[in-house]
Amino acid sequence: MYSSIIDFGTPQYGELVALRDLVLRKPLGLEFSVSDIAQEYDSFHLAVYSDSNQLLGCLVLKPLSTNRIKMRQVAVFPKVQKQGAGTFLVNSSELIAKSLGYKKLELSARLPAVPFYERLSYTVDGEVYQEVGIDHMKMWKDL
Repeated sequence: MYSSIIDFGTPQYGELVALRDLVLRKPLGLEFSVSDIAQEYDSFHLAVYSDSNQLLGCLVLKPLSTNRIKMRQVAVFPKVQKQGAGTFLVNSSELIAKSLGYKKLELSARLPAVPFYERLSYTVDGEVYQEVGIDHMKMWKDL
């Protein structure tokens, strides 16, 4: 596996949006709007690929301040979930964020994903809350 930063607005970026739509939006009956996409121009779009160049997963890193960045929209194709692509993707995003000078990585985890992030040393911060109609928890990790 390998990871790559994908430029906003490119055909590869379109593939990442399609994956996020398939895994994260469609199951909830949601769709991306033009304004959703427009808000991602200043984010880092990270993809993970198999050794045979097949897209496996992706995520978005959104700068919050000079030292804090938020991981968003983590998606892995269902057929390759629980095979290491998500862990590789998150670990790659941490290395990238740290290399860019960020000190803290934050995220909003869907409740079923909390144990996954805890295994990667993320800390729960606060109580369960609703976002897009489902339970989430805020989590963070110092880089």
